[in-house]
Amino acid sequence: MSLMNTNRTTNGAAAISERAKDVAAQAIPVGKTAVQGVRQGVQGAKEWAAPRLEDAVLGAREWAAPRLEVAADAVDITVAPKVSSALRSTAAQVRPSGTKRTGIRRLLDWRLLLGVGAAMAAAGAGAAITMRRRYASATAEAKNATESSEDEPRGTQAGDSGTDAAAGSEVNGRVTTPGT
Repeated sequence: MSLMNTNRTTNGAAAISERAKDVAAQAIPVGKTAVQGVRQGVQGAKEWAAPRLEDAVLGAREWAAPRLEVAADAVDITVAPKVSSALRSTAAQVRPSGTKRTGIRRLLDWRLLLGVGAAMAAAGAGAAITMRRRYASATAEAKNATESSEDEPRGTQAGDSGTDAAAGSEVNGRVTTPGT
């Protein structure tokens, strides 16, 4: 009986071994597929999380830098200046380099101020040139008006020259030439 019992056990173990091999053969491709799916999931999570993590770090740095400067001011007043300078340098290191300027900081950019100053200087120079030309032409007209009145013959009647001078002058003292 023991020989039969042993054959049954051996045959049963062999059958179980075959089934285990079949199940393992089926499980290996499924396991490989699962591993590949996990890798893709990890890669997708990494791609999703990277920009959000960068935004979070940038936001934290933007939040921390002004607070470090305030702490530096407080330490500057109450504690040693060496600690204050260390906090300021830390704030400078923490501050993101490419922050976008908004509001008054953008308006007070030195390039904008330089451009506005140059435009105002050009406008002032243009106004000065225009005023100088007007002054020169008014002076030339006045000179021509006085020279033409001196060139008139002296034989005219006294009443006529007074009437002509009154007709050619304005309230503000400008003298215009007849016919203009």
